[in-house]
Amino acid sequence: QVQLVESGGGLVQPGGSLRLSCAGSGSILSINIMGWYRQAPGKQRELVAVTSTSGHTNYADSVKARFTISRDNAGNTVYLQMNSLKPEDTAVYYCNLKNGVFGTYWGQGTQVTVSS
Repeated sequence: QVQLVESGGGLVQPGGSLRLSCAGSGSILSINIMGWYRQAPGKQRELVAVTSTSGHTNYADSVKARFTISRDNAGNTVYLQMNSLKPEDTAVYYCNLKNGVFGTYWGQGTQVTVSS
């Protein structure tokens, strides 16, 4: 079984920063993709940023140059540094693991609210 535990969400003013963390445990393959998705009220869940064990990354256009994804392969941990936050970044952020033949897993979600 696989578990993903997220931390780091909260309330921040526009222009501020937050760092999300997601620690994976259990049967995680050495080659995988980890990342972050988000879902705002009334909207579909959307990709924010993902990164592979080989270091390839992919970002949503809306967060490029503001957000940075990184990972610690040894610890199966992925981070999302979010700078210059905007009210439209308000959402529940979900950690995601694409674990090869073992399937796809989701974290429980962490709320990020950007408001003055």
